[in-house]
Amino acid sequence: MTAELMMDDALVDARPRADGMGRPRRIEIGRAFRALRRLIANKEDTTQVFEIMNALAGNSVRRGYMRMLETPEGARQAFKMVELADRLHDRPWLESMPAGSVGRAYLDFIDERNLSAYGLANESRKVADSEIEAAHPYAWYARRLRDIHDLWHILAGYRTDALGEACVVALSLPQTGSKGFGLIAIGAAVEMTKARTGYPCAPAVFEAWRRGRKAAWLPALDYEALMSEPLDQARARLGLGGPTLYDRIPVEVRNRLLVRG
Repeated sequence: MTAELMMDDALVDARPRADGMGRPRRIEIGRAFRALRRLIANKEDTTQVFEIMNALAGNSVRRGYMRMLETPEGARQAFKMVELADRLHDRPWLESMPAGSVGRAYLDFIDERNLSAYGLANESRKVADSEIEAAHPYAWYARRLRDIHDLWHILAGYRTDALGEACVVALSLPQTGSKGFGLIAIGAAVEMTKARTGYPCAPAVFEAWRRGRKAAWLPALDYEALMSEPLDQARARLGLGGPTLYDRIPVEVRNRLLVRG
């Protein structure tokens, strides 16, 4: 994963364009780096993630949506246009999932951390120029990527500590093509290298990127059906099974990374 990969279409998409859903967004590198500095200073400031994503989105949302239409399952999901935030907020439905399933793991995940499927949605709305709530297929696809973030934590085996978040972001770069994920992952890896923990923290982030490249394409999955599948089986099927460098790093080290006192 390199800065070139992160910015490979910046020159194409940086020229001025009219605003409007369905058009590539202007690449705003300065805005993205300012938001990255704020995020590194406070990793809990999730709004800065969406600032970065908006600043570097370019044409990635349109490309991702069109890729969905190229596969039978992806096209079916695009036709249904299920709002996954609403589905994942349905607690009785989640509680109906069998023990050991993806859905039960998701329920444990949000309960342990006092999270809500609507949490990221609320953060995304704080960005002034966000079009994510628009009545448009591309906006629906952007919401889909937002709403499955926590499910990718579960499928990939990364928790919500600083290192786990950086790993999910790195995995998301090849899955989505969004350069915002690349900037965040590279920024996190640089900070972890500076921390000199003695553990392979930065390599764990790059490993997550490689896992994202090798895994099945996650945006097009039928997530409603996936929730009842055994977690270990789902991970193996999607190419996300097996031990990782992240697993070798103590929890206390993962938790103190990127924290500023």
